[in-house]
Amino acid sequence: MTNIRHERVAIVAGVGPGLGAALVKKLTQEGCRVGMFARSPQFIGKLAAELGSRALAVPTDISDPKQVATGFRKVREKLGAVEILVQHASDSIGAGLLKTTPDEFERSWRVAVLGAFLCTREAIPEMLKRRTGTIIFTGATSSVRGRGGAVAFSSAKFAVRGLAQSLAVELWPKGIHVAHVIIDGIIDTPRVRKSYKPSAKEPLLKPEAIADSYWNLIQQDRTAWSLEIDLRPDREAFFE
Repeated sequence: MTNIRHERVAIVAGVGPGLGAALVKKLTQEGCRVGMFARSPQFIGKLAAELGSRALAVPTDISDPKQVATGFRKVREKLGAVEILVQHASDSIGAGLLKTTPDEFERSWRVAVLGAFLCTREAIPEMLKRRTGTIIFTGATSSVRGRGGAVAFSSAKFAVRGLAQSLAVELWPKGIHVAHVIIDGIIDTPRVRKSYKPSAKEPLLKPEAIADSYWNLIQQDRTAWSLEIDLRPDREAFFE
């Protein structure tokens, strides 16, 4: 193992309490320097203060091309060339067809799909020069099975999966690992804990365990890359 591995630079786009924070913590624990993108500066500012010099808070609306370009520039200047991108942001707004406004529908797509496109475009040039890098997209059950009452979210998640698959065909031969992770269940977050009671029917997924799986993807050898994995909780383990 070389020292370069311990100094890799990552960006996690869409950091909040729960999986976003767990991903950042895992990456820093493994020796990476991590730029954190989120629209609101409060949470990522506190997380950066907690994690120290290896974490950089960069308030960014990833649906805005100028903000994305500025965010990547700040990360490059402060931390170095980006080798890992975790595209985690999404916006679950609206409801069913008649209760979802056109603005809500478009907003969901702009955050999840356009944001993924913009961040990937910014990350790719440096990865191409080095012929190495990892891009991971966070999916959901809605990536493969539309959820009733969530037309905006489900359609956006389907699109992100298609983007990931297309990018894999384009970028794998150039040394860049593109992967899509289907989170098939409900993630255990502070907000969820306030209103949700885990059951045998649907226990919660631990953010830290999910983050471990992302790291495993990053560590995969090029001769055996995964394009897509799905993660769900085991009911028996939940009650042990």
